[in-house]
Amino acid sequence: MTNQQKAYVYAIVTVLFWSTVATAFKLSLTYLDLFQLLLYASITSTILLGSLLIWQGKFREIFRYTYRQYIRSLIAGFLNPFLYYLILFKAYDLLPAQVAQPINYTWAITLTVLSVIVLKQRISATDAIAGLICYAGVVVISMQGDLTTLNTVEPSGVARALISTLIWASYWIYNIGDIRDPIAAMFLNFLFALPMVLICCLLFSSLTLDSVYALSGAVYVGIFEMGLAFVCWSLALKLADNTSKVSNLIFISPFLSLWFIHTLVGEEIYFTTYIGLVLIISGLLVQRLRIGGAASG
Repeated sequence: MTNQQKAYVYAIVTVLFWSTVATAFKLSLTYLDLFQLLLYASITSTILLGSLLIWQGKFREIFRYTYRQYIRSLIAGFLNPFLYYLILFKAYDLLPAQVAQPINYTWAITLTVLSVIVLKQRISATDAIAGLICYAGVVVISMQGDLTTLNTVEPSGVARALISTLIWASYWIYNIGDIRDPIAAMFLNFLFALPMVLICCLLFSSLTLDSVYALSGAVYVGIFEMGLAFVCWSLALKLADNTSKVSNLIFISPFLSLWFIHTLVGEEIYFTTYIGLVLIISGLLVQRLRIGGAASG
């Protein structure tokens, strides 16, 4: 098997993991509140990432970083997983999964907008068009089956879903130039975030789990959303001879996700969800074609 074929395998596995995330969030939040879900999922992911470092023989590396690199991990850990998932879980708590999940896919457009503000990059006409298409998709999805009016059950949920994309994009911009091993850096992010999550859970919730379903949901999220998906995606990009072909596979994920949401969560998928999702994916593809054209030019 060639490296490109291995990259496809890792990418497809990642797509399958991410396709179940919205369903896992929604089902887990029926047994846990957002603080409990984040705490036990973060503990699971921290253990998983630490175990991977031990297996790779790289665990000692985390003790060799500079003071500034540890501060970087503290700040990054505050952004992700702490702040990002608190806001994202609340969005899923307030909204149908079929609404929250597609909106989360607009983070790439948010990243472009934030890069203009923070990194002083210029926004092209193509980027502007892509953004308009994506956010038109968000508006359509928010209509939830009624094209005559904004029929959002919780406008604050949509706001939180959009804010989560801002935090996720900020996280990636902040980590530009971080030369550390990505798994080691992510492990430290989660490790430093754990006390923050624990304090919030003690203040606003409790450590008590009512059922095995509660724990299993948090463990699933910690392994497949926060842990393995990140590792598999990193390996896919590292092994790929052509990263664009691998990256394009990610657009399968939201459509698969709708099937899981309908089958396992039991949500009736609105026709506006399909229209909005097509708009969001179209906008992202327009942006990607611009990037690909610039790279080849």
